[in-house]
Amino acid sequence: MNSYFRPAVDAMAGYIPGEQPKPGTSIIKLNTNENPYPPSPAVTAALHNLDGEFLRRYPNPFANDFRQAISDVLGVPLNWVIAGNGSDEILTMIVRSCAETQRKVVYPTPTYVLYKTLAEIQAAEVVEIPYGENNRLPIEALIEANGAVTFVASPNSPSGHVVANDDLRQLAANLKGVLLIDEAYVDFANENALSLVSEFENVLISRTLSKGYSLAGLRLGFGIANPKLLEGLFKVKESYNIDAIACTIGAAAMRDQAYKNECAEKVKASRAKLAIDLKQLGFEVPDSQTNFLFVTPPNGNAEAIYLALKERGILVRYFKQPGIDRKLRITVGTDAQNQTLIEALIHLV
Repeated sequence: MNSYFRPAVDAMAGYIPGEQPKPGTSIIKLNTNENPYPPSPAVTAALHNLDGEFLRRYPNPFANDFRQAISDVLGVPLNWVIAGNGSDEILTMIVRSCAETQRKVVYPTPTYVLYKTLAEIQAAEVVEIPYGENNRLPIEALIEANGAVTFVASPNSPSGHVVANDDLRQLAANLKGVLLIDEAYVDFANENALSLVSEFENVLISRTLSKGYSLAGLRLGFGIANPKLLEGLFKVKESYNIDAIACTIGAAAMRDQAYKNECAEKVKASRAKLAIDLKQLGFEVPDSQTNFLFVTPPNGNAEAIYLALKERGILVRYFKQPGIDRKLRITVGTDAQNQTLIEALIHLV
């Protein structure tokens, strides 16, 4: 039978999201890094005050209310900001704009697996370069790979580590293509790379409201870069990619930094306690600057523990991939959820 699809699409496996239990299911969900706390009260108020006229008309094609809130909060010019349907759309835009056959997508591994999927859609060559010892960024190898797009997640998933700004600066200064620094987990980190967009025309920072702002269900993110770089992204984005409701809610959430920061501090405190509890059970627990921990069970039996926890109504993330198949990624939940996890693990390790 003839295929309807391009050869690149036929050949790819496609992205596999984390498990999503049915609504109402009694599950402790620690597998997809959602924030355990509700969105800002300002978000609820914005929802209650929405006018039906917002639904009748097309939204602003550039999500200007949301972009203006980002501009005001982060102190960047409005024309340095682009909104996306989740930060994943920002990643899609840059690959769609810059990558194709003979124009490579490069990144250090292990990292966010969507980078590979997006490259494969464009039939672009993928170059994966392993992180060095202690998660050292392989700067020279990344430069030598000469990608049209180079992705670096910082903080990284699944490892949870942050890449030093000096390393990112050296990389940006020597790349001919675009460096996209994926800061999806930046709200739980001690530093960020935002200043690099003013230093380098080829640097794009992507961020999301899914993690720190407790809005994973909204699908809203943004990118920050020099307008010369954003010009191409605006050409390829969907015409009305951000709906009016998301724009209004996103602006309200962005402006309530006090609430976001309060929740982030609670997550960081819970992260520290969970790390101690896991270490006491014999787990290897590297430092993390995200809302999750990437841990190795004492016997390396990660898959068995993942399956046993699932039977007990607790979801964590297991990656059946070479190099990380003895590890589990565990989202930081509430203290009560974390305690339930620990009590279950006591009987499994």
